[in-house]
Amino acid sequence: MIVRTTDEITGTDRDVAAGHWRSKRIVLGGDKVGFSFHETTIEPGTVNEFHYANHVEAVWLVEGEGTLLDRETGIEYPLAPGTMYLLDGNERHTVTTRTRMRMLCVFNPPVVGTEVHDENGVYPLVAVPE
Repeated sequence: MIVRTTDEITGTDRDVAAGHWRSKRIVLGGDKVGFSFHETTIEPGTVNEFHYANHVEAVWLVEGEGTLLDRETGIEYPLAPGTMYLLDGNERHTVTTRTRMRMLCVFNPPVVGTEVHDENGVYPLVAVPE
């Protein structure tokens, strides 16, 4: 059994910030459960381009408002608490925030914790250490 709090993760190497976002990585690949689980916050009034070319990501928005643009189709979706989106086709997407957003995210394959978005918004695929 694994039990962790975001308080104990804050300020450690599991607390990763870059640009306008911060990711508290609660479950990582090294935990050997087949996925990673994060609490992510994105600052208000920002435009954030992402592309998880190597991962499937599920996102559950628990606080904040904004929009999600599927850059593959041009379709824009409103985001508010209780909204879930699943990037099961490695879609390039843009999250625009009106207010600070807090979301819970699951990645498969799991991230190991050191990943940050490259210039294209992609997390590299990093092998989980044995």
